Amino acid sequence: MHLASLTLHPERFPVRDCYPFSLPHLQQLGTLAFDAPVTFFVGENGSGKSTLLEAIAVRCGIHIWRDESALRVEHNRWERRLAEFLEVAWTDGKVPGSFFGADIFRNFAQLLDEWASNDPGQLDYFGGHSLLTLSHGESLLSFFRSRYRIKGLYLLDEPESALSPRSQLELLGILARESAAGHAQFIVATHSPILLACPGAAILSFDETPPHRVAYEQTELVRLYRAFLADPEKQLHDAAPPQS
Repeated sequence: MHLASLTLHPERFPVRDCYPFSLPHLQQLGTLAFDAPVTFFVGENGSGKSTLLEAIAVRCGIHIWRDESALRVEHNRWERRLAEFLEVAWTDGKVPGSFFGADIFRNFAQLLDEWASNDPGQLDYFGGHSLLTLSHGESLLSFFRSRYRIKGLYLLDEPESALSPRSQLELLGILARESAAGHAQFIVATHSPILLACPGAAILSFDETPPHRVAYEQTELVRLYRAFLADPEKQLHDAAPPQS
């Protein structure tokens, strides 16, 4: 593992009634040690998984590609400050890496095309062709295959969102192969039971406070999928809102 541990300091939080500092999962996280080459963050939306993942990227000096020109109705001045209260410890010195988010990947692909217009060799590091000439899912896999062969710390936020189940299986193979090779460490926020099956991975559940490590079979995600596949009609009936 390149990243040995992280520690959040809630006693230093500037506020406790505004996101993300209001999240109980983050207020009680404390120190998290990484003892597996692949660590998954799982839990319901709004539990703090992606927020923590982005804070780790910032604290580790990993750039997050954003479209800063996008307009917003409201702005939360606290939302990107969690990294200020996060400490990280490296095993044997800092390593480079990358942050992947499905919602910002296209912005990266467009910038890569601009660089390649002046230096076509840039594309050799991403499969040898423009990522914009492929379907969204194919461009993601081309990126994953190429980038994760390089030594580094890799943070992925819900990478399954644009991948078919078969493509998720291919990404699972990439995670297993590159982490077993010893040069890559992955921290992944996901809702995919396919990715969670990565051999030797640690799974941290944000469904309870504080977040804690769980086995694959114990995750709410896996139990939900299995219950649905066993009896879809019952699960649909139970989820349907009551008739007024």
